[in-house]
Amino acid sequence: MSHRIIVLGAGYAGAVAAGRLAKRLDREDVSITLVNTEPDFVERVRMHQVATGQDLKPRPFPEMFAGTGVELRVATVTAVDVERRYVEVVDRAGTAELSYDTLVYALGSGWTDQGVPGAAEHAYQIASRPGALRLRERLARLDPGQTVLVVGGGLTGLEAATEFAEARPDLRVALAVRGGLGDWLSTRARAHLRTVFDRLGITVHEHTTVTGVDADRVSTAGGATIPAAVTVWTTGFAVHPVAAATALETAGTGQIVVDRTMRSVSHPDVYAIGDAAWATGPGNKPLRMSCASGVPSAWQAADAIAARLTGGKVPDVPIRYVNQCISLGRRDGLIQYVTADDRAVRAVLTGRLAAGYKELICKGAAWAVGNPLLGLPARHRRLARQPAVAPATDHSGAGRRP
Repeated sequence: MSHRIIVLGAGYAGAVAAGRLAKRLDREDVSITLVNTEPDFVERVRMHQVATGQDLKPRPFPEMFAGTGVELRVATVTAVDVERRYVEVVDRAGTAELSYDTLVYALGSGWTDQGVPGAAEHAYQIASRPGALRLRERLARLDPGQTVLVVGGGLTGLEAATEFAEARPDLRVALAVRGGLGDWLSTRARAHLRTVFDRLGITVHEHTTVTGVDADRVSTAGGATIPAAVTVWTTGFAVHPVAAATALETAGTGQIVVDRTMRSVSHPDVYAIGDAAWATGPGNKPLRMSCASGVPSAWQAADAIAARLTGGKVPDVPIRYVNQCISLGRRDGLIQYVTADDRAVRAVLTGRLAAGYKELICKGAAWAVGNPLLGLPARHRRLARQPAVAPATDHSGAGRRP
């Protein structure tokens, strides 16, 4: 019986992990099933572009994984039982239970309203394709002069505000941030950011905490209101809730606690990657939720799984950062170079060159997902020993955690 590997989630991390495992291991020894809610790959880092009406290249998984041996299962994950080692999924045919020997958990993260009153009812989000398409329709209906307010001054908020302002110069675009504009960046980077925002006519509400959202305005902690025909919420992400309902050790964020090989510290047959993982990097700092963390964590987990199954040397290369890449519309950008633990240094790249660099990074990430057979040695490694067959279990639901 082949060793059953199930990968949950096909974002950047999950899709890369599935392809890399297929390259590392012989398909006579293993079966790899990739479970995802959609049949095609979503370039999440480009959702602000989708919202402004830009169309992205289709990337269907059946084409991307053709010839790899990876089996795609289009379904929604509803539960994971890590004691009896199976995953519950729901698809058009109904509910099914998939047994595994090794699980790669990559369900990632999604939008959260942070508990702010009115945000769920009135705000728009670009953390998912459905959210970006809904915002796209709303923006298309706005009349000239109406205000689009982006709440949240992180990378997503900066990219969204500048993309909206460049694509729709007839609108009034504003950004509300809790601190200063780009206050984690270097002095030169902050100066360039302000120059771009001034050029695009974006109003910045600094040191502003939004405490409520209505259909046509937001309220702030200082008692003021900011008018907004459309409010776009980019204040952060929340991880998928499935992991927290299992026996896996999780952090307060709901992320699965893993070691340096991305292996669960409580259940050695489970690996977590991308936004789903609570992993530490240089300086013992948690890795931030980002594509920059997700893809290296996928490499780390896939190589560790392959090594352990084939009796090879388990890699122990720490994940470190090099830069933060920020698009500022289609014709400008900002590349902030950082230390290994993600602190800004003086070196930056700005302007059209930075925009081209960011575009290259985005294309490279999508290319890595779409070309899982390239870039690795062609020889598949056989398992060191025949994997044990999982004992039969009663999947009636008795004892399942909520």
